[in-house]
Amino acid sequence: MVTTDVAQLSRECNAWRETLRSWRDEFGQLKNKLIDVAARQTTKEDLLEVDHLDNQLHIQLINIHDLKHAIKSHFRQIESETVKGQIQDDTASHHESLYDEYQQLEHTLQEVKQEFKDFADRT
Repeated sequence: MVTTDVAQLSRECNAWRETLRSWRDEFGQLKNKLIDVAARQTTKEDLLEVDHLDNQLHIQLINIHDLKHAIKSHFRQIESETVKGQIQDDTASHHESLYDEYQQLEHTLQEVKQEFKDFADRT
């Protein structure tokens, strides 16, 4: 790979991590909003939905953390290989896999966010 490819990989890693930080902040805010919404719920179905959403938000916060950590480790691997002079093929392949994971997580986060919005709008 040429130097510009390394710069591109690094920029992508940084952009993904920044977006995941934003998602983490947003999901933290949603957890706080859920506490407010939960206080107004009285039906068993709504309370079950609150519990479900709380679990989903918690799980997704863990997923965000884990993927951010994986991207950070990958970024360090890129930096290490750059110092040695060349990015290995498996590192480039891993980059693509991380991108797939990132896209899938973003899709899931959008779904959970919409599920929360639908519940909050309904109650």
